[in-house]
Amino acid sequence: MENGDIIQSPSPLRKIVTVAAIAAGIQFGWALQLSLLTPYVQTLGVPHTWAAFIWLCGPISGLLVQPIVGYNSDRCTSRFGRRRPFIAAGATFVCIAVFLIGFAKDIGHHAGDSLEKSTKPRAVAIFVTGFWILDVANNMLQGPCRALLADLSANDHKKMRTSNGWFSFFMAVGNVLGYAAGSYSHLYKIFPFTRTKACDVYCANLKSCFTIDIMILLLVTITAVTTVKEDPLTKQVQEEETKVPAPFIGEIVTAFKKLKKPMWILLLVTCLNWIAWFPFLLFDTDWMGTEVYGGKVKGNAHEVKIYGDGVRAGALGLMINSIILGLTSLALEPVGRLIGGVKNLWGIVNFILSACLASTVLITKIAEAWRQQHGPDLVHPPLNIKASAFAVFGLLGTPLAVTFSIPFALASIYCSNAGGGQGLSLGVLNMSIVIPQMFVSVISGPLDAAFGGGNLPAFVLGSIAAAVSALLAMLALPNPPKQISLSPGMGGAAH
Repeated sequence: MENGDIIQSPSPLRKIVTVAAIAAGIQFGWALQLSLLTPYVQTLGVPHTWAAFIWLCGPISGLLVQPIVGYNSDRCTSRFGRRRPFIAAGATFVCIAVFLIGFAKDIGHHAGDSLEKSTKPRAVAIFVTGFWILDVANNMLQGPCRALLADLSANDHKKMRTSNGWFSFFMAVGNVLGYAAGSYSHLYKIFPFTRTKACDVYCANLKSCFTIDIMILLLVTITAVTTVKEDPLTKQVQEEETKVPAPFIGEIVTAFKKLKKPMWILLLVTCLNWIAWFPFLLFDTDWMGTEVYGGKVKGNAHEVKIYGDGVRAGALGLMINSIILGLTSLALEPVGRLIGGVKNLWGIVNFILSACLASTVLITKIAEAWRQQHGPDLVHPPLNIKASAFAVFGLLGTPLAVTFSIPFALASIYCSNAGGGQGLSLGVLNMSIVIPQMFVSVISGPLDAAFGGGNLPAFVLGSIAAAVSALLAMLALPNPPKQISLSPGMGGAAH
């Protein structure tokens, strides 16, 4: 095998599960980002139209960091192994970033921000700095984790799909914990130091959530890097790889040139898939607070309260989504076999994604009609409207499980067949995820503003992209080749 993969038999499931558990710590923080940070950044004085541009840092960092980290982790000669040094460094930077984000208002106030003014420029600067560090660190952490799972699977296609299923499952666990924490409005009472003069109850809850995130991430990361050992890249392999040194950019260009048709189709389907997902992941709780509940970020006290109630309801919806995600993740392998392969499964769930995103328009119009009928005194929407919104969150758990698992498993399988490095191949796949995220981040604000504000235009764009992605997955994406058997000698670089 190429790129330094050490021949070895597949690792036991318990080691795969231990490494996959890091996803719970990663996704706990992501869940807080997705459910709470878009509303939070608006409380710092950043308008809704500009909030999407702050999220550009994630795609940009992913575009640059994951391929670089993947490339270097394939060649890392540390005595601790190829992937574990990057995992440990990524977790450390995540903790630093989370502290900056959570304490942005306090740091900004001590640096001179006025409590009376709605816009807090120093807090925004601290927040954006922490946000960029967080996204860089998450990419530094997540890419090597998936590459290590591929190493542990040792070119066994079934084990690759299983390991990515477990990674998706623990992402769901992290989501459930994160959204549960985000939806609980009295969490700050556990950490009373979080409520300060500059930081109200909402802000204190956010700080408390991130404090818990740091503890969970450190626990799972330390457990994984101390119990799952890697064989260092040998001197012989290192010499073979450095005979013809290639610059990083050259490696990326070469990687794209060597891509075969199945991988190109996978990149296209993944790209369209994320154009569909990113608007909802970015604005789901804001949609609940604004369109479904009818609240406002900057209104009178009652409107702000209604908006906050809607955001917390959205966090509850995301927790329901994550429960479905977790249950579905462990069933992907048998369900895929039952319906004729992973491409059919991916196509079907993308049609579900398309229908759910389209239904947000109907739910919003029904909620608006109900508010017009009941006058200006806002109260929570009736049970049928809330139930419909929660149903959308729940149904989206199934396509999200596929999105978090199947593309990465297919990329690892195609890479192993071509003899490429797992780190670099997953970095290439990540480019098909972050480029559409950049596109959505740039276009969603102006698109929403052009249609009178709100989140629906971006959701409709996502619905169309999901339908096209579904058709391509079913009609153009080939099923991976079947493995008749694997010799005990084949394997990866970890044990």
